[in-house]
Amino acid sequence: MRIGLLTGGGDCPGLNAVIRAVVRKSLVHYGWEVYGIRNGWAGFLNNNFIELTLESVSGILPKGGTILGTSRTNPFKKEGVAETIVANAKEMGIDATVAIGGEDTLGVASRLNKLGMPTVGIPKTIDNDLGGTDYTFGFDTAINIATEAIDRLHTTAESHHRVMVVEVMGRHAGWIAVHAGIAGGADVILIPEKPFLAADVCDLIKRRHDRGKSFSIVVVAEGAKFQHEGDVDGSLITQDVEVDDFGHVRLGGIGNILGREIERQTGFETRVSVLGYVQRGGTPTAFDRVLATRFGVKACELVEKGDFGKMVALKGNKIKAVDMDEALKMKLVDMDLYELASIFFG
Repeated sequence: MRIGLLTGGGDCPGLNAVIRAVVRKSLVHYGWEVYGIRNGWAGFLNNNFIELTLESVSGILPKGGTILGTSRTNPFKKEGVAETIVANAKEMGIDATVAIGGEDTLGVASRLNKLGMPTVGIPKTIDNDLGGTDYTFGFDTAINIATEAIDRLHTTAESHHRVMVVEVMGRHAGWIAVHAGIAGGADVILIPEKPFLAADVCDLIKRRHDRGKSFSIVVVAEGAKFQHEGDVDGSLITQDVEVDDFGHVRLGGIGNILGREIERQTGFETRVSVLGYVQRGGTPTAFDRVLATRFGVKACELVEKGDFGKMVALKGNKIKAVDMDEALKMKLVDMDLYELASIFFG
């Protein structure tokens, strides 16, 4: 048996832990060969791959990023590309592919599986917004990084009597904002699931200052929707109009716009910190290393059983197999959790 292994989409702490687990389980327990496909689905197009051995994955467990590289290549954007990938995989002698990625990568994997390319998926995203699994690896690392940043910003906010706006990642769902906001003691948390009026945010900050507090912390997800009077849905703030292969615009800027509005409406000195890609990078937490390892091992077990078109998932404390299309069902923030967080607003 020869396995193809790839990582697609944004990089994420824990990817190398998955790669290590797949290689060790495949080589030691099943006697399979494992080939790493470089730079996501683009590697299948360019026949860019490398054999993975026990030596090549030694020491990668604590490393961030992915030793295989990644890209946002969409084989279904142009006619005939997906069929070329299926043909190239057969020519390379790949019997099964393990795809590690988010909704875009796994969406491609699901469609290729239906075209006759046996595939198993492993869910990856720091946003924790994939359906079918309780948690994705990378999320725990991201919220720990964001929480530490909020803790640090507390001290400068209090010293200078400022409002600090912290922009975190979260395109469709505000899981990072809610978890890090609660853990970091944020005074306002804004998420994509609940459009907001700047006036409401300012009222919460004024109420806090009326109680004698001289500083506030506002955590906002990059995908939070800025509402205007009479606007029900709100609007996304984007950095540019260009889109990637999957039609996604590049988000960013909500923190700066909100910061200016807070200063204008309240008169309180306001500063903005955009955490950006720092949330993606560096060493994964122990939780993410363990979860990624369990995912990798389970993926190999699915391949051994011939259970293709499935994705590994965390359900409670067990690793289960679910239909890969489950990953495409967006998992939004539990509003009960957000209501809990709102107890501490203002």
